[in-house]
Amino acid sequence: MEKNKVKGFVTGVLCTVLVGGGIFGGCYVLSNKDHAVNQESVQKAKAIENLIDKYYLDKIDNDELESYLYKGLMAGLGDPYSTYYTAEEYKELTEDTEGVYRGIGVTMQKDVSTGAVTVVKCFEGAPGAEAGLQPQDQLVKVNGEDITDKELSEVVKMIKTSESDTVTLTILREGESDYREVEVTLDTVEAPMVEHEMLDNKIGYITINQFAETTASQYETALEDLNNQGMERLIVDVRDNPGGLLTSVCDVLDSMLPEELLVYTEDKNGKKSEYNATGTDQFDKPMVILVNGNSASAAEIFSGALQDYKVAKLVGTTTFGKGIVQQIFNLSDGSAVKMTISKYYTPSGRCIHGTGLEPDIEVDLPDELKNQVSIDKSEDTQLQKAIETVKEMQ
Repeated sequence: MEKNKVKGFVTGVLCTVLVGGGIFGGCYVLSNKDHAVNQESVQKAKAIENLIDKYYLDKIDNDELESYLYKGLMAGLGDPYSTYYTAEEYKELTEDTEGVYRGIGVTMQKDVSTGAVTVVKCFEGAPGAEAGLQPQDQLVKVNGEDITDKELSEVVKMIKTSESDTVTLTILREGESDYREVEVTLDTVEAPMVEHEMLDNKIGYITINQFAETTASQYETALEDLNNQGMERLIVDVRDNPGGLLTSVCDVLDSMLPEELLVYTEDKNGKKSEYNATGTDQFDKPMVILVNGNSASAAEIFSGALQDYKVAKLVGTTTFGKGIVQQIFNLSDGSAVKMTISKYYTPSGRCIHGTGLEPDIEVDLPDELKNQVSIDKSEDTQLQKAIETVKEMQ
């Protein structure tokens, strides 16, 4: 399988602008007037900086001004998945993909159409769940500061960098008209990427929470353990999985499909890049994948490939529909930009961006269960349908 040297997220290179006599003192300029950053725009920005220095009433944070200059350049693309990270933000992003970080132990997602930031998963035993946060809670403020129009990465940073050991979140809970304030303790969280257990009738059950750097090894360990217990059938749960690393999902699929095309991407110039399995393993037991509207990006690559090859049936509801790939470009001062660089296609050529994957068998959860941190398996209508389905498969 092809390994990229940079991380691909399924979420000319920009120069680093160096500080030297003000924000724009050491700026490298693209002279072509067709570029956003040209001599005239730098002069205009410098004029605005001089006005700020001369007239702005309050204290000026030059680091913040500089950061938002780059953030604004990326925001001008109109793409909610392309963004600029300061060195600190990029370090935090890297920690998240490694699975260990300081935070509250919840997965959040931003609706690109409404801008709403919503909790989609609370890890059991983590600070968020212990404080009473629930899936479907919509975040409104962090420590009293409105988060409207903020990027998801900014919201995460606000939570993680709270000045005290706690953070106060203002939330709007589905079905309620009044806001709630929830105080959550910040702590070191080791998010489990993969969880597994054996259900009745020798049915293995694996949950993949996110496709991070540790996911593939954890998945293979789970699969081996279930096989050693005599597993005859398998259910893989990627509900509320927001995605993650393209290389990670390909590594997981590599253990399921032998020398097959897993996914391919196509960039702005029509250049295709194929990601193929390299091993000889073929998963040959009956298999069902559980999906829902929060199964996104890499979770859709995983589900789409196994559905295309008829290795598994999808049970649940239509997936999120993020069919584009982002790539991280590291800059020389430790900062980085994440940029949408291509669309991805399932092995059969499906582009699911904006539409999602349709399940083979559609079944929803009752509304009263959708905001619960944990659901009893006997009440989980989607899981029960998956069990019923996998038992009927040969």
